[in-house]
Amino acid sequence: MVHLQDVRDKTRRVLDQIAAIVVGKPDAAEYALIALLASGHIILEDVPGTGKTLLAKSLARSLGCAFKRIQFTADLLPSDVSGINFYNQRVGVFELRKGPVFTNILLADELNRATPRTQSSLLESMEERQVTIDGETYPLERPFLVIATQNPVESHGTFPLPEAQLDRFMLRIPMGYPAVGEEAEILRRFMDGDPLASAEPVLALKEVVQLQGALQKVRCHDDVLQYLLAIVSATRDSEDTAVGASPRASLQFMRAAQARALLRGRDFVLPEDVKALAVPVLAHRLVLHDPLAGSGRAEAIVREIVNKTAVPAEQDAVYA
Repeated sequence: MVHLQDVRDKTRRVLDQIAAIVVGKPDAAEYALIALLASGHIILEDVPGTGKTLLAKSLARSLGCAFKRIQFTADLLPSDVSGINFYNQRVGVFELRKGPVFTNILLADELNRATPRTQSSLLESMEERQVTIDGETYPLERPFLVIATQNPVESHGTFPLPEAQLDRFMLRIPMGYPAVGEEAEILRRFMDGDPLASAEPVLALKEVVQLQGALQKVRCHDDVLQYLLAIVSATRDSEDTAVGASPRASLQFMRAAQARALLRGRDFVLPEDVKALAVPVLAHRLVLHDPLAGSGRAEAIVREIVNKTAVPAEQDAVYA
């Protein structure tokens, strides 16, 4: 059994190590850890060179888990992701050559540079934690986390992710440019070498699985659930949206809120957990009437909905 203080101590060690490598992105690091605890997947999004891959590698290096990276390109095939059965002439039988998806943490770098066919090869593994090759199904080991990075769709040579695939990502995390002082710290930190090279795992694979199991102990009072669902429902009723958040989004929203509570040493969800996660959980799932509207407009719509939705009284004793 994992105690709340143990969870805080262990997750704090991970966040501290990431902070020692990635400058000025504490919120992004926490979101990534929330997705891990809630068995979700994340998209790190922004222009090239803003630290997306570094954040993903830093999280993976901090955990005693298997890690693999795929550089997505236009000529990448689905079998390059999942694997293939090949004929071994030496022994005269077909053998399975497993693809990089057979891992614990998969970095899908620049996912939107691959064709839609190759992008869709991740759908089964993300949703069902399994891979089917030539009619044979193979389960994936826990934990399994996909960290996808993508450049803005306006970038040359990108293929927008379809709504069905976006809906399978629990969180979308924009990185953003560093402040001037933060960028100076980046230069100083990397002046004498790469701090990622000296990073060591601070959590073992078994501990990560235990932390994920602790999520089931986090309660969500009905008042908080109704608050969460009111926000989700409003995305469907908004005049700006053609398609609102799905029931899958509601479920992942709740799990993410449970994980955030767990990171803060609580076994119950507060409305503040819901408010903090509304934009990263919901904005990328909305389909707007205006096809030219960017992600910033979707985020603004979610913020407007949160601001207009009545918040239940925040009294810890009520929710505990």
